[in-house]
Amino acid sequence: MPELPEVEVTRLGFADRIAGAQVRAVHLGKPLRWELGIDPDDLVGRRVLTVRRRGKYLLIDLDAGLLLLHLGMSGSLRFAHALPEAGKHDHFDLVTDRGTLRLNDPRRFGAVVYADDEHASAATKLLGGLGVEPLGEAFDLDEFHAALQRRQAPIKQVLLAGDLVVGVGNIYASEALFAAGIRPTLSASRISRPRAARLRDAVRSILARAVERGGSTLRDFSNVDGQGGYFQLEAMVYGRAGQACRVCATPIRQLRQGQRSTFYCPHCQKY
Repeated sequence: MPELPEVEVTRLGFADRIAGAQVRAVHLGKPLRWELGIDPDDLVGRRVLTVRRRGKYLLIDLDAGLLLLHLGMSGSLRFAHALPEAGKHDHFDLVTDRGTLRLNDPRRFGAVVYADDEHASAATKLLGGLGVEPLGEAFDLDEFHAALQRRQAPIKQVLLAGDLVVGVGNIYASEALFAAGIRPTLSASRISRPRAARLRDAVRSILARAVERGGSTLRDFSNVDGQGGYFQLEAMVYGRAGQACRVCATPIRQLRQGQRSTFYCPHCQKY
């Protein structure tokens, strides 16, 4: 599933190129997870102002209203002046005078939803429960530690929930916990302020590095130009069960948490 770094890489790949473009047509394929919420023809003539990101959602601001786009489990975007005829997995085309933005999603768990503004019910339903942005100034240490003290769940699960801090997906949670020296099964409430500081810094640095490396491509992800990411090649623990830890040579272990695979070093992450 594309996580925050992959979504940010996607945004960076077309945001500047589509800014100022005028919508000429909107083409829909098979139904996605949620309905668009507006007649596609009503978007014709509107102008794209900016493209932002909130968690794993892309927000395409128009001169009237906005589009909220989610890549789901297997979605990816392309943006180009000329694209081939839409295939069976292409479900949304935003045709503009600067190029076409196309959503390809084989599993159709993604979505494009229209809202009049961010306060409209269609937007608040999707964005209202999201936590703080980890790469922004609002990711405050005191607030982060205080919130951890109120959570009894394992820290890995708390990071994945998204209501405390957004975008720390499965790969990046495992990597950040390794960098901070925290075992993924530890109750969040038991993390001291100094350790919370290490974890906060690790989350920020891991996600920023992933963006620099173009995200992680394990199965489906590619950017708007069709290129894969390379962060997975630098992973310290994720996907390395049974292999030697790059720090201490202890074999990396794998366990299941909430139906997701977790990877950790039993020596470097003792507690």
